Amino acid sequence: MAEFRLPLNSRVNRNGKVHKAPADAADVRRFQIYRFDPDAGANPRLDSFEVDMAACGPMVLDALIKIKNEIDSSLTFRRSCREGICGSCAMNIDGTNTLACTKACADVKGDVKIYPLPHMPVVKDLVPDLTQFYAQYASVKPWLQSRTPAPPDRERLQTPEEQEKIDRPSACILCACCSTSCPSYWWNGDRYLGPAALLAAYRWIIDSRDEATGERLDALEDPFKLYRCHTIMNCTEACPKDLNPAKAIAEIKIMMAERQH
Repeated sequence: MAEFRLPLNSRVNRNGKVHKAPADAADVRRFQIYRFDPDAGANPRLDSFEVDMAACGPMVLDALIKIKNEIDSSLTFRRSCREGICGSCAMNIDGTNTLACTKACADVKGDVKIYPLPHMPVVKDLVPDLTQFYAQYASVKPWLQSRTPAPPDRERLQTPEEQEKIDRPSACILCACCSTSCPSYWWNGDRYLGPAALLAAYRWIIDSRDEATGERLDALEDPFKLYRCHTIMNCTEACPKDLNPAKAIAEIKIMMAERQH
């Protein structure tokens, strides 16, 4: 995987606050967490928190919740389902983009280092600004487009084989782990749509019920939107749902080539 890059903020002060565990702590783990408060006017820093894992759940999210509840209530991060479904708690843990709720502390050797998703503006602490990410997702029109009226007495049907094609691409939870692990997205994030948006585009392009395939491909016919993908494969490696955005992007490129012949 390509080198981790810090979020788009100032240089990080690595000598932040240190929060020691209680003297009677039985199983101490140190968590080094990125802290940035834009209202404070100071550079980002790394704070250290010692957590007694004997009184904490096994996942990184459990430790973050414990830190916020018991040590520093100002620590800011997103979370919701705690089941690897919503994508809210996506962050960079131990150098890899992943979900805090599915990352076990035991899988990390040494200190657990936690940053927000890389190379994104930071709202506060572990919360990245995903405004552009969601706008790019919306730009591919991720909904069914059909000119044929729906049957009056049933749903629009698919064969099992047709449904199977969209089954895995439909499982994307928009956590942004893939796009923020992609160097092409780091370099051209304002014009390259990124793996998540292109996976969504692919999901609708191959949907047998959708009747806007030509328009969808036309919209991607651009030097940057699609073709800035250089098949680095970070996106597929980073996906916490074991999806394959790189393959989807390659399939779209094949469709583009076939249209020209």
